[in-house]
This record gives sequence, structure tokens and C-alpha cells, in this order.
Amino acid sequence: MTAKELKKRYLDFFVKKGHKIIPNVSLVPENDPTTLFISAGMHPLVPYLLGEPHPLGKRLVSLQRCLRTSDIDEVGNVTHNSFFEMLGNWSLGDYWKKEAIEWSFEFLTKELKIPAEKLYVTCFVGDQDAPKDEESASFWRSLGIPSSRIFFLSKEDNWWGPAGQTGPCGPDTEMFIDTGKKPCQKKCQPGCSCGKYFEVWNDVFMQYEKKLKTQNSKLKTDGSNYKDYEFIPLKQKNVDTGMGVERTVAVLSGLDDDYQTELFSPIIRIIEEISGKRYQENQKEFRIIADHLRAATFAIADGVVPGKVEQGYVLRRLIRRTIDQETKLGFTNNFKPLLEEIINIYKDDYPELDKNKDNIYKIFGEEKTKYSQIITKTLRYEVKAKGKKISGEEAFNLYATHGLSPQQLRDQGYEFPQEEFDKAFKKHQEISRAGAEKKFAGGLADHSETVTKYHTATHLLNAALRQILGPHVFQKGSNITAERLRFDFPNPRKLTEEELKNTEELVNQKIKENLPVKMEMMTLEEAKKRGAAAVFGEKYGGKVKVYSIDPSTSPSTTSPSTVSSGLSNRSGPSGSGQPFSVEVCGGPHVDFTGKLGKFKIRKEEAVGAGVRRLYAVLE
Repeated sequence: MTAKELKKRYLDFFVKKGHKIIPNVSLVPENDPTTLFISAGMHPLVPYLLGEPHPLGKRLVSLQRCLRTSDIDEVGNVTHNSFFEMLGNWSLGDYWKKEAIEWSFEFLTKELKIPAEKLYVTCFVGDQDAPKDEESASFWRSLGIPSSRIFFLSKEDNWWGPAGQTGPCGPDTEMFIDTGKKPCQKKCQPGCSCGKYFEVWNDVFMQYEKKLKTQNSKLKTDGSNYKDYEFIPLKQKNVDTGMGVERTVAVLSGLDDDYQTELFSPIIRIIEEISGKRYQENQKEFRIIADHLRAATFAIADGVVPGKVEQGYVLRRLIRRTIDQETKLGFTNNFKPLLEEIINIYKDDYPELDKNKDNIYKIFGEEKTKYSQIITKTLRYEVKAKGKKISGEEAFNLYATHGLSPQQLRDQGYEFPQEEFDKAFKKHQEISRAGAEKKFAGGLADHSETVTKYHTATHLLNAALRQILGPHVFQKGSNITAERLRFDFPNPRKLTEEELKNTEELVNQKIKENLPVKMEMMTLEEAKKRGAAAVFGEKYGGKVKVYSIDPSTSPSTTSPSTVSSGLSNRSGPSGSGQPFSVEVCGGPHVDFTGKLGKFKIRKEEAVGAGVRRLYAVLE
């Protein structure tokens, strides 16, 4: 079965079960500072899993592109991919375990034609936080799966979440296919890494909320102080499932190597032609090149540019690791034939790849040139006084600063103790992990009161910029934390001090007017007729949430005379009584602008040709 057929069958199956298809969104999360990339199909749904009504209803299904940075160093074996596609279906407080399990079984056995006797399942064994999931097991038995093929495992294997230290979580049941391989040992069972059992699907039952018992409690990341928190049954119980496209296609095709499926084999053939080497003799290098090029291509198409931090750092690392493998294989051709093939494979489902192909080629070329300059110039200057022998810590600093891998350094003739490099790398990981734990403490998306205020402030800023600069302004990207907002928008030049001042004062004027923030659900066409801003048009489904900030319905206002610049008290862009701001957005937002406090622009800078960035805070 091809990937295209698998994706169509999955979506069609759940549409027949009353699900609505939600769009495949950008790899870069919108207004979610707690994760660099979308790494699971449920990420765009976090507000709705927490209780907000979804415009398309309570039954949803999707195909979502994902990128997991934690897997980059694992790429090179038969299964790991940094970029992948994830199929998933959701129940937002609607159906529960019985329907989810029955439909999983039906899809696997009827649609995918997997013999029922090859299916094995696992369920949660139970612990001090939640009981053994006999409920799920009973439904599997009713479908004909005998107890001998049902295994109960611990939280490590059969529990999802929470994403942070607290939040929605619950047991899951996982489905495996017996590949027919010989077991590695007598007690070999689903979850074993030997390859006999392949996990094809995972149904998560979000039925608890992990909460601190007291505000003074502080959870340890290993969960060892479990007495400080409790698991409270959720009012809205959700089903969240996931099926990886690449791995499932491999197994359904009788392959034990993802890179031999039609998603990778055309790329592998081109690498063979360019390098003159065979895949079977250089599997690790071929897999890294194919995987990283695919991930980087999608990241660039979604607006990421190489840089020193966050998404930009990941992209740079992907490209430079690809160059390293290219060097090992002994070819120096540009990546264009490979990039063209990747775009060709995915352009039907992701037209943005073809649309942005020139920029993709350009960024790869520029990054390759920069990396070459670092190797030939920067590296020589930084170590020339020490000769070819450097310490492991110095080697790590070159890796952290310039992206030069240990192998790349050795290829240039430099010697250093690997154990010293590993020690420095481990220390760096511990520091990064500590920072990540602090950053991710609120879960996948921070919906705190402060962040909610910043969401609304972003709408005011967007509307104000359109009035001050013109209708060419729109939200090209944003990032919100509990400390500030960041807003990217097209503009051909740097803003003047007067423009910045007027923008800031207009936002503050609308805050002082204490305008109501109203939400309505409507079709995208209706939203466009209302003049709503809908920047990421391709991601919206049948119905959308439209937030309007309208002076005409405000219960109390403050005289515009308080605004020193003399800005008019216009409602909308035309000054004709239209709402000040109308935007399609998933939220969350405050109910009145007066709750925001004082708005202050801290910084304005360029982030690319014709794109400006503003940083602002609420005081």
C-alpha cells in the first residue's frame, strides 16, 4: 500500500464515522512558545483538548506534518525520521474507549487487511495514580483478541503526558503487528526493540489532570515525589490517536526499512547516482542525507531560516549534518537534484513546497557556502596557535558555536580526546534540559492569564500597524511568551520613531477604551466578507473562530484626548464605525481590552528582506 493510499483511506474512514478533517498546519507553532516545532498531530488542538469548543465540532481527523528535534541524533537506523507525517483522530468529550478501540480494530483489519491473528495490544498496568485499564482490555477481548495477546505495561510504555509537569494525561492502548521475525528471547513481547513487534497505532485516553496538591509543591521531573501531586478525573475526557505514515507504509509493504518505501527510494537512487556509492554499503550516510534534506525542505517552506537559536539553529544543524555526510561519501554536487525530487514527491499534498522552491534552493546554497567558509577560515584562525591538537572542550566549543561535528573536525586533521568532548556535550545537555524543563513547565501551550493578554494585544498591534503604516501589513509570524510578544510583518523599511510612537499610543488608546472582545463561529467565506484577517488561509477548515474588537459595543470608553499624539478615535481602518480589529484566530483572549494594562514597544528590527519584527510588553 502506498503512502498516498494509506492517508486517503484513513481520512475517508473517519469522515464516514462523523469526523471533520482539520487542516495540516505549519511546522512552526503559532503562538506557542513552549515547543520549537509541531511534533505531534495533537499540538494544534491543545486549547480544544483543554475545553475550548472547536469550530468543526467534537470529532476530528487530520494528517499533520511533524518534526521532532529529539530524534535528529538517532537518524541513521531503519526507523528514525526527524520529519514525518502523522495521522490522527480525536474525540473532544464525545466518544470514548469503546468506539475508539472498535474503530481502530475495524480500520486495521478491514481497511488495511491486517489479519486479526497478527494483532497484539498493550494496556496500562495501573499504579498509585490510576487503576489498571481493564476497561480497554475488555473491549479488545470482545473483538476477539485473546488475553494471551494483551499485555499490561507501566507508565513508561502505556501512559501519555502531561506534556509539562502538570496538565491533561491518561492511559493509552497500543496496537502492534507481529512481523513474523524470530523472538529475541523467550519473554519477547510488544514494546521490545528487537523488531518482532511493530507498533502501528496508539489510542490515548485523556481522562485525568495531573495537578499540584499545594501551590508550594514543586514536582521533580522523574516523578519521584508523587505524593506532592494528584490525578483528578477530567470533566471533558478526550481520545487522541496517532499513526505514523512512514513506518506504517513500510510494514504494510513488507519492508523493515523506512528508507526503501516510495517516500525515500527516489531520493536514495539520486544519492547513488551522484555519489557513485551503493545504499546497501553506506546506509547510515544515505539515510541521514535523505531524512535531513526532507526535514530542512519543509522547515524552509514554512518560513524558517538558518540561525543561531531555536528553529533556525535546528535548520542549520540539519543542513550541516547533511553536508558532513555528503563529504563522507565523497561528492560535492549541490543539493538541487535531491531537493527537486523531495518537492516532486510531496508537492501535491504540500503546494507550498513548489511555491517556495527557489527560496529553498537559495538557502541551501547560502548555508553550504557559509559552512565551507567556517571550515576553511574560522577553524584555521581559532586553532592555529595550538596546531592540530586541541582539547575535547575546545572541540565541543567549535561544535556548539559553528556546528562543526567531531567527525568534521577529524576530517580536517584535528585531534582531541573523545571522552573530553563527550563530557562537555553531556554538561551542555544537562544545562539545556534544565532550561527546557523551565520553558515547558506549562505544557505544550501556555494558556496562563498573562499569555492570554498577549494574544489579545497582538490583535490590537496588528490593527494599529495597519492604520499607521497601511493595508499591506499583516501578521507574517508571531511568538508569545509570558514575558513578551514578538510580531513579524511585511514592510519595506525601518519604522520611524514617530510611527513606533503612534502605533504604541493607538494600542494603548484601545486598551483604555476597555473594548469588548467577542468571538463568533462562521465559515471562512463569511469571515472574509466581514473583513477578517486570516493570514494562514490554507490551514482553516469549514468553520473558524472570529474575534472582533469593536468600539461601537463598548460599555465604557476613555476620551481620546488622553492620547498625546492627537490620533483620531477611529474604529476601524476607514474610520467609519467598523470594528477596530477582526481576526480569525484560535485564541485564547481576554473579554475586555481594559484588562491588558499598558502596552510598550521595546524593539524593532529586520528579520529578512522586506520583513520587520517588533517586540512588545504589557506593563
